Amino acid sequence: MPQSLPNAAKPARKRGLIGWALFDWATQPYYTLVVTFLFAPYFVNGFMDDPAHAQSLWAYATGAAQLAAAALAPVLGAIADAGLPRKPWIAGFSVMMVLGLCGLWFAVPGATAAVPIVLFSFGLATLGVELATVFNNAMMPGLISERRLGTLSGLAWAVGYAGGLASLALVAGFLVTNPDTGKTLLGLAPAVPLDASTREADRLVGPISGLWYLVFVLPMFLFTPDKSGGVSVASPIRAGLGQLVRSLKDLLRHHRNVALFLLARMLYADGGAAVFAFGGIYAASVFGWGPTELGMFGIILTIGAFFGACIGGVLDDWIGSKSVIIFGHVIFIAGAIGVLSVDADEILFFVPVAPKVPDLGTFASAGEQAMLFFAVLIGLAVGPVQASSRTLLARICPPDKTTEFFGFFAFSGKITAFAAPLAIGAVTALTGSQRLGISVSLVFLVVGLLLLLPVRTSR
Repeated sequence: MPQSLPNAAKPARKRGLIGWALFDWATQPYYTLVVTFLFAPYFVNGFMDDPAHAQSLWAYATGAAQLAAAALAPVLGAIADAGLPRKPWIAGFSVMMVLGLCGLWFAVPGATAAVPIVLFSFGLATLGVELATVFNNAMMPGLISERRLGTLSGLAWAVGYAGGLASLALVAGFLVTNPDTGKTLLGLAPAVPLDASTREADRLVGPISGLWYLVFVLPMFLFTPDKSGGVSVASPIRAGLGQLVRSLKDLLRHHRNVALFLLARMLYADGGAAVFAFGGIYAASVFGWGPTELGMFGIILTIGAFFGACIGGVLDDWIGSKSVIIFGHVIFIAGAIGVLSVDADEILFFVPVAPKVPDLGTFASAGEQAMLFFAVLIGLAVGPVQASSRTLLARICPPDKTTEFFGFFAFSGKITAFAAPLAIGAVTALTGSQRLGISVSLVFLVVGLLLLLPVRTSR
């Protein structure tokens, strides 16, 4: 049975649970608009002239930020578990995230002097959102009974994907325009007059994501219960850092099952994140997709992810977290291989198809349709894998080390997150092939899945 800690948060009422789940809604535009479907493809194919070089730089920036998050997450988790409430940490990292997102505005096409500023801003936003998520995840076990953790986690992921879908539909439908037509995804003039020659709509994606976060994270701060803060700051920091060293030893000696799960998750989460981060870039490069096509692509994929997360949360409480992760991973790997098998004039690596004809309409070619099919498979699988991974840790970790172990959870999701993007960047630079670069992520996915198989699901 979970232990009752003196400064633990009280069980949450419905509005507290909703506020906690809305954190995923608030952060999702960062992943959907910036990392996957709009800003990252613009950075590679619009802001810079050489797509392969731009992909390498983007990968290096992603890797550096993930490495910093990996180093800090378990330390900060140990400090918080030693007595400090979680919300002040979330607030501080939220400031980093919003400032970084606003810095993406400086990505004016051809302004090579702004490249360091844009990459630093992206890294700052990445570090902020990843560390804020550590503390938000750690609040989950104290909000609801253990038997309903899967439903709550799956619901939060579904809410997050709904937020990504809503933000993508609004931005692509009413703001971001196709440079060739000047029209949005809905065929409308942009709701706000913006300079198409300097791609102001694409550059505005970052600040809009920051504003979205500020609005929708408020219910979590207002209504979700947190640990009490009745201890001094200095004592938890000293105690937390000392506890971290002890916990690392304890994790390897006495919690080997948790350590094995974290190792497996370290690999498969990073491989999955790499597929998501660079899949949109690859599709845009292969088919020459602009904001309109990328917006529609993102909406279709996110709808799949939403339904996958809803179904996965229910399945988690029914058949168990581990089973959901394994089944979802098989589908995810199949979808990722499928995406990489598509080129401008072939699918499944060697089956020739007619190349895209611009005048035939959006997604009219067989290659584009195959890309959509495989992307939907990825979308259906990613939500259950992510939600059930969070739930599995909550169920097997020691209850008095929740934030600390979720710090290790973030660490396991980031320590090789820098390796996957850096490997993608290096292979892309060496071969000049975006496909070969992204294919490195499959190694992480397969090895992580194999390591997950012997993990026990009991505490």
